[in-house]
Amino acid sequence: MTADGPAGSSARGGPADHPGFLLWRVTLRWQREIAAVLAPLDLTHVQFVLLACTYWLNEQGLVPNQATVAEQAGTDVKMTSQVIRTLETKGLITREVDPADTRARRLRVTPTGADLAPRAMAAVEATDAAFFDPVTHAHAISMLTKLAHIEDGG
Repeated sequence: MTADGPAGSSARGGPADHPGFLLWRVTLRWQREIAAVLAPLDLTHVQFVLLACTYWLNEQGLVPNQATVAEQAGTDVKMTSQVIRTLETKGLITREVDPADTRARRLRVTPTGADLAPRAMAAVEATDAAFFDPVTHAHAISMLTKLAHIEDGG
């Protein structure tokens, strides 16, 4: 213990000197900006991600099941199932029983979803470009790729 508090705390600075705190603030700001651009399209951020992933996989000629979309998106399988049901209710995705596994549901983007997905993706990409403008694209990708490997154990 020092006069300034716990040992070493005076050298630690304020919250803005901590990467975790800065990441928290950056993430919140980015999420607000993405939510604002998706609101007129009647999509939440997670709905957008799951619609975009399903759209992309369908465009690759695949008819993924919910677990595959969850893996692609990095989302929880149970939560993915709930959000996919919402997208189905909105008429953006259809769920069909997988003939190979009757417990699984294969996903297809509807024509309405296929119209919305590219527009939503363009809106999010434009928002990302403006948000990350203070750093080069290559630097942002490099840094975020390195940080993403924390979860992978690498």
